Amino acid sequence: MSATSAPPVAPNAGQQSVPFRQFLLKIHSRCNLACTYCYMYEAADQSWRQRPRIMAPETVRRAARLMAEHAGEQGLSEVHVVLHGGEPLLVGAHRLEDLLGMVTETLAGVAAPRFTMQTNGIRLAEDPGLLPVLDRHGVRIGVSLDGTPAAHDRHRRRADGQGSHAATARALELLTDPAHQHLFAGLLCVVDPTTDPLETYNALLDFNPPRLDLLLPHATWQSPPPGLATRTTPPSAPPAPGTGTRPTPYADWLCAVFDRWYGAPRRETGIRLFEEIMALLLGGTARSEMVGLAPVDLVVVETDGAIEQADSLKVSYPGAPETGLHVSRDTFADAAAHPAFRARQRGFTGLGPVCRSCVRSRVCGGGLYAHRYFPGAAPVFSAPSVYCADLAVLVDHIGARLRRDVAELTAPQGKASR
Repeated sequence: MSATSAPPVAPNAGQQSVPFRQFLLKIHSRCNLACTYCYMYEAADQSWRQRPRIMAPETVRRAARLMAEHAGEQGLSEVHVVLHGGEPLLVGAHRLEDLLGMVTETLAGVAAPRFTMQTNGIRLAEDPGLLPVLDRHGVRIGVSLDGTPAAHDRHRRRADGQGSHAATARALELLTDPAHQHLFAGLLCVVDPTTDPLETYNALLDFNPPRLDLLLPHATWQSPPPGLATRTTPPSAPPAPGTGTRPTPYADWLCAVFDRWYGAPRRETGIRLFEEIMALLLGGTARSEMVGLAPVDLVVVETDGAIEQADSLKVSYPGAPETGLHVSRDTFADAAAHPAFRARQRGFTGLGPVCRSCVRSRVCGGGLYAHRYFPGAAPVFSAPSVYCADLAVLVDHIGARLRRDVAELTAPQGKASR
């Protein structure tokens, strides 16, 4: 999961492959936490067991050369390099310095690297050498935090069962210090509908994040979301406008946070999911694959050099992200032309029949690709999202609020809109 994203790209009908602008490097395949909802270690795909812990220098070098080659071929002036894991900070300060220097040097004169990192943050407080390295290379840091200490420690625990909130909070105190605050990209929170949404939101605001990513737990029709064990069969028709199929605990949670965030007297933070839904409802484009129909422009390089699709697909079935490509023998142009990537660049035509018949499809985009997995569908990612009902309620809720406010803004002077 990443708290950052590249600039928006327009929807594409799939006639030409879209260049990659985001390169996610799995620099360390293990983690110092054992989160209950982790899609890397707890989901269907268990390929991490056969992969090296750390990305070797030669793999980094080859991936960087391919990035430079791709950027040059596509005329890209900058590329977004996302450092990910596992837990990327487990590589340590010296190896991280070498890795960042190698990528920067290889891309020099071709494209500017924009480094970001998604981390649980714990190593920032444990290893004082890390923040100076990240600062030297301008690495923007997103930290995973699930709200209050109790909510966070319910899911984000160490291998011995101990909670991690206190350690993450110490790291955030360092990161939000004026000396390093410019590196703080924001917080990532996985939604738990059993928690109080406003209590969670306020706990996140305590760290003054510039942006929040509120993410739905990775789930499919085969492995339903927590609390919704009966959600095992996709709908045969989309929810009617203004309605949703209950229960929708994730939508209810998100709607409560939206109303608090949207109705605040001043801007407290950005919330990517809400901002992108609003932009799409107003005719704009989205910046990520959570919603909307923008073609995927992210490619993953695993620790062993395998070139793969988004790692969220690991929640669906073993081998789902695989392409058979490798940095030692293939290029990112090969990956862009691969049928698996092309299938995710078809926009509206790539949706299944239920989604294509839904009035919300150009906003929700069918939901996250991994969440559409259903073995009985053909193809298996053509079903609506397992969160279809929740997305319908959320989109309708935000749309109603926007319509009311637009009506008030455009009403003749002296007349109140109803």
